[in-house]
Amino acid sequence: MYILYITYIMHIKRGYIMINTVSTAEARKKLAEIVNKVAYGKEPIVLTRRGEEIAALISMEELELLQLIEDYIDIEDAKKALEEPGKNIPADKFWKELGL
Repeated sequence: MYILYITYIMHIKRGYIMINTVSTAEARKKLAEIVNKVAYGKEPIVLTRRGEEIAALISMEELELLQLIEDYIDIEDAKKALEEPGKNIPADKFWKELGL
């Protein structure tokens, strides 16, 4: 799944997949239309302000995919950390040491 997402991002960066950009001023005027494109047309939209990309609107499906990918990466990182030499300590003790 992670590889598929990376491939998707590479295609976007190379220009194979076009992502529409909309200024925040235009987005205010056409919010309902933009939300429908994102939600039902599965069309991500990048918001710009003064020509600078500042945010992206994505469908719930894409958000859930991003969250799954992030969880997968976190799990892989945790597995690597557990394999490192040294003593493992419980998370609550670690957080207490950090004052959290």
